[in-house]
Amino acid sequence: MDREPHLSTYRAKRDFAKTREPAGQTDWAPSQRLRFVIQKHAASHLHYDFRLELDGVFKSWAVVKGPSLDPHDKRLAVEVEDHPLDYGDFEGTIPQGQYGGGTVQIWDRGFWEPTGDLSPQAALEKGDLSFQLLGEKLHGGWALVRMRHNRYGKSTKNNWLLIKQRDEEARDGEGEAILSRDRSVASGRDMAAITAGQGPAPTPFMQASRRKA
Repeated sequence: MDREPHLSTYRAKRDFAKTREPAGQTDWAPSQRLRFVIQKHAASHLHYDFRLELDGVFKSWAVVKGPSLDPHDKRLAVEVEDHPLDYGDFEGTIPQGQYGGGTVQIWDRGFWEPTGDLSPQAALEKGDLSFQLLGEKLHGGWALVRMRHNRYGKSTKNNWLLIKQRDEEARDGEGEAILSRDRSVASGRDMAAITAGQGPAPTPFMQASRRKA
């Protein structure tokens, strides 16, 4: 599949002579299972970048308050540009002045499976994607639901809601407790250590998937 149309917006926003973010030029072998990555991102506002592998790229959303295990919590998830798959191994600090400047931590990662009758592509087009996560921190059923309008009646096509489905992994009233598990699943570092450039480098996940997943 030609990934260039998917990544043109991503590349146009970044100066790769100044940022260590991957340019997405590596030809990654596909995994037998779809992968996901969540990156804690201390940019101008702290948020969590939620990424689902699909069609050779990461479909990506910025989750403003981070995921919650409480099904009552409907987390705003702003759809952003597709990211290259090698971004799933990126952990470090984007220089100030660059797009998204700030520290990035690999907060969770693992595999995901779409559920429901539609293909994931059709479900995203419809604006209602249900899926299962099998990560190191997040598990069980989830849904991304696109918001149709804001209170002024204007279209909000890029605004979605990330919602935990009710199952044995749900936690009523204590959904945010999962965010206290604030160390990288790839390096064991907290945000301060990553910012300071201290501690071990992250172990690869997307690169390791060149072998059988």
